[in-house]
Amino acid sequence: MAKRKKGNRQSDKAQFLVQMGLFIGILFFVNILANARIGGKALYTYLDMTEEKRFTLTPATADMLEQLDDVVFIRVLLEGEFPAGFKRLQSAAQDVLDDFRGVSGFVEYEFENPNDGTVDEINERRKILREQGIVPTQLTVKGVEGTERKMIYPYAIVYYKNRNIAVNLLENEVPGMPQEVTLNNSVGLLEYKLANAISRLQTTRKPNVLFTEGHGELRPIETADLQKDLLNYYEIGRVNLDSVVAIGEDCSVLIVAKPTQPFSERDKFKIDQYVMNGGKVVWLLDKVRVDLDSLQGRSKYYPNEYDLNLDDLLFRYGIRIQPNLVLDMQSSSVPLVVGMQGNAPQFDNFRYPYHPVIAPQGQHPIVKNMGLINLKYPSTIDLDVTVKTEVEKIPLLQSSRNTRVQFIPVEMNFEFLRYDLEPDKFNQEPQTLGLLLEGQFPSLYQNRVTEAMLGGLRELGMEYKAESLPTKMVVISDGDLARNKVARDGQSYSPLGYNEFDKYLFANKDLLSNVLEYLVDENGVIQARGKEVKLRLLDSVRARDEKSWWQLFNIGLPLVFLGIFGLIYNGLRRRRFARAA
Repeated sequence: MAKRKKGNRQSDKAQFLVQMGLFIGILFFVNILANARIGGKALYTYLDMTEEKRFTLTPATADMLEQLDDVVFIRVLLEGEFPAGFKRLQSAAQDVLDDFRGVSGFVEYEFENPNDGTVDEINERRKILREQGIVPTQLTVKGVEGTERKMIYPYAIVYYKNRNIAVNLLENEVPGMPQEVTLNNSVGLLEYKLANAISRLQTTRKPNVLFTEGHGELRPIETADLQKDLLNYYEIGRVNLDSVVAIGEDCSVLIVAKPTQPFSERDKFKIDQYVMNGGKVVWLLDKVRVDLDSLQGRSKYYPNEYDLNLDDLLFRYGIRIQPNLVLDMQSSSVPLVVGMQGNAPQFDNFRYPYHPVIAPQGQHPIVKNMGLINLKYPSTIDLDVTVKTEVEKIPLLQSSRNTRVQFIPVEMNFEFLRYDLEPDKFNQEPQTLGLLLEGQFPSLYQNRVTEAMLGGLRELGMEYKAESLPTKMVVISDGDLARNKVARDGQSYSPLGYNEFDKYLFANKDLLSNVLEYLVDENGVIQARGKEVKLRLLDSVRARDEKSWWQLFNIGLPLVFLGIFGLIYNGLRRRRFARAA
């Protein structure tokens, strides 16, 4: 009997060793499979069970990654001890990069801590990062030992073929918006920002963006801040339509920025045929002639329309900007003199409804998760214009529900600002102030082309087209959207979108950058901007009241299951050995 028990024990021990060996072998094999690749793709896969498919790359991103032919190396400067929100951003960035690696074996990354090392090493590293345009975010962190200020670098630097781009992973905070929402928006845009950086590095030829001139448009110094940023990704130039026979196909986007003088029929024909050949246009137009300078020093001012001679061309494309002004209670401020202290005037800021602050609500990638936009004296864009061809109209910018519309002629002054705005007068529906049009556009000059117009096309070996190739255009009823303020010296300028009265940088430049990227984007990577990561916050009151219960539940329930498993296992073991005996 003793020999049989001893033999059983030896058999059980051998069986246990075999099982452990098999288990370790399976783990080792699965680990090899998880890191193995066939044709550059990882063998492992997963199921994305989230409602918004947050862990699934957009098709455009996946296609772009599959076309990589060299290593993309990504340095993420998010290593270290962070508050919970930034830990989430760090974890989400690693998840996105793991997804990238799952598509392409050319993607490599590492996380590093810029604040690691000696004081001299940290200062030298910060200097190098500053030269690359990478500035830290200061955070106040409350700990056990008190409050501590930390410098965090929420950036990634993407390297590809001796070129690199720094990517800010953190969205700008909007006044009044909780930090959790800002971080959530940042998480939702991680795929887009990283994929966009890789896509830009893949592009060997920069698209050409041309500003029109010769019709009183914004001067180069007035668009200098926008152009400075765009030069990283585009070739920027200016074209006087009167000096060219036609706008060539090498122009990727044409920007018409706040013209103040009429366009001739020849110039309109050149724009029309550019559109017919698939050209893309950004129209930044003021309908009403008014600005702060025109109101200064006047007790009354009656604005009139700009005579641009563009109404028929725009109407043909499905656009009509009304001769009115949109007022919105959600607006930025202007200063007014409220008194004198000695010989010095005293100023105070007042909300100025002619300068609406727009919080984009659309789901289109151009404006998804976009910050606040500051417009000046915008007009309504009519969406009811019928077009002979198929043209889709997508509103991008709309005023709030506290809107008022004034048609000219109207008397304007600053006196009404000395009184509280009356909400019952701002009772009109949101008005469209920015619009995207996509489709095939009809030519304005169908059945009315002159021989001189045709002659100009023949010189270039081109033919007149009465209907466009599929293309896109954007129209925004505020020419000042692209205008940065120029100092009195005529040389220096403020950042585009900076409101000196509210001391706030609006997202005007981000909007225009997104517009251009969408118009020229061939890979469709910008579609990733439309990905939404829903913020599911805990009920803080309920969490506090039920804290003890959930602690007991999370600790006790696993122990109960473990105890039940132990009882069942021991019972089965006794029964087995009782039979053997």
